[in-house]
Amino acid sequence: MPKYLAQANYASDGVKGILKEGGSGRHTAVEKLIELVGTKVEALYYAFGNTDLYIIVDGPDNVTVLLTPEEIDAATKKSLLDRPPGQ
Repeated sequence: MPKYLAQANYASDGVKGILKEGGSGRHTAVEKLIELVGTKVEALYYAFGNTDLYIIVDGPDNVTVLLTPEEIDAATKKSLLDRPPGQ
């Protein structure tokens, strides 16, 4: 399955949930929510700064997939046009 990166910030109610249930409890809640749409949590990290939560999930399709460095290398070697514009 393709991988997706989600970033999230907690509102005040979310912070209350962390204080009540701890990080592990909120992780379980996020996993259950994400599984409802056919994806699976691969990793979940809390962070300091502008983003509170980073989640990497395995998703059902390639609409907004994360790419490996090797996949980007391969993509840069492909020709997007059969001929230059205007020719």
